Amino acid sequence: MQSADHKFDLVLSYPQWQGSGRSQHLRRGALAAAEVCRRYGPLVQVPDAGAGEDVGGIHRWTAIVEQFRSAKAMLDEKQPRSVLTAGGDCACDVAVIDYLHGRYPDLTVLWVDAHLDANTAATSPSGNFHGMPVAAIMGSAPADLRALLSTPLPPSQFRYVAAHVGDDGDWEFQRNNALSWLDPDRPVSGPIHVHFDLDALDPAAFPHVAYPEGRLSMEAGLAVVRGAAAGGALVGLTITEFAPADGRGAMEGSRFLERLCEAAVAG
Repeated sequence: MQSADHKFDLVLSYPQWQGSGRSQHLRRGALAAAEVCRRYGPLVQVPDAGAGEDVGGIHRWTAIVEQFRSAKAMLDEKQPRSVLTAGGDCACDVAVIDYLHGRYPDLTVLWVDAHLDANTAATSPSGNFHGMPVAAIMGSAPADLRALLSTPLPPSQFRYVAAHVGDDGDWEFQRNNALSWLDPDRPVSGPIHVHFDLDALDPAAFPHVAYPEGRLSMEAGLAVVRGAAAGGALVGLTITEFAPADGRGAMEGSRFLERLCEAAVAG
């Protein structure tokens, strides 16, 4: 994964907030995340596209698509072998996973999240795109975004970690695609990308999130990243949904983000 001079080939600051239904503190979190992550590789930033417009039942959709195009152009230009992404809402991972899957056809995605995130525009009760990225990377994105994506990720190359919250659309997609959870006794081989939504964590230990419904301990979350990094298999890590209420929260939460990054390069 590592180049001669950097621990990741590219650090992508992707401060997308438009996909969230509770975006008040996401920009503060994304800025703090970028400050941590920039220590681990050369940083580029996806420009903010503003509030955008609702399309097809998805809030602020035009801004989300514009930011996706910007991220895709950056990734296509830089051609990194490994990517560390500082989000942003968790839908910012669609562009990164699509790029890495194109580079590594046998890529496995570990989705560390309290939520299944598997709605589509037709099934979402909220219209917020951060509840749809799992369906999107598997070929069920809205048509205008689907046209920009490459080969869908096969469900067999996907594992949930700690996900337990979903509505009817999420669970239907999970059942229809036989999406499974990571078995710690069956290590994943080949290149791995870890999506780490901080709301997977127990909010008693990590309260700096907008949707505090997680059950995962901080040490268990770090162990997932360390396991993925073992032997140099980790080619991507995306940190999402950091939503500290103030500067003090940003500083406190950033300590765990640094530990995540250190775990990612430990292999």
